[in-house]
Amino acid sequence: MGDSSTIWTLAIAAVTGGTAVLASWVTSRGSARAARIQAETAARAQRAERLRESRRTAYLDLIEQTHRVGELLWEISALLRESPSADRNARLDAMLDREVAEYAKIRRCARVVELEGPPSAAAAALALQKTTKPFYEALRTGLNDGVDCLEEFNAAYRPFWKALETFVDAAREAHQTE
Repeated sequence: MGDSSTIWTLAIAAVTGGTAVLASWVTSRGSARAARIQAETAARAQRAERLRESRRTAYLDLIEQTHRVGELLWEISALLRESPSADRNARLDAMLDREVAEYAKIRRCARVVELEGPPSAAAAALALQKTTKPFYEALRTGLNDGVDCLEEFNAAYRPFWKALETFVDAAREAHQTE
């Protein structure tokens, strides 16, 4: 009888041990899967936050550069109201060079927004960039042809500031839906 009970004891011990090993294996697989899912979720959240901050920075840079361009345009407008003279034309010529340099900056900012997206903000940024062209054309024509370009120059303000408002709205909407 002793041998039979030993066999049963060993069999029960083997089944219990096997069950424990199987349970441990199943638990470790579940824990590993849960850890992987948690790591993937955390990585996605970090990527989304980096994208959100990157977009926000791009939007703010474009808005800031647009205001710099606006300040320069006001300076040009004030200079255009002065009586024509050789000195005024020389200063306007220098302002035209500054306008070109500021345009390059606004163009870079718009391209960064285009890269960062989303498409609605990118389209609004590129539309904003394009509203600087009438200012340049009016001033260049005024300088080259010697005509009064104040009216044409000042007419470009409304579309310029409207395009900025449109961009801000698109950026806000994109930022809030992220």
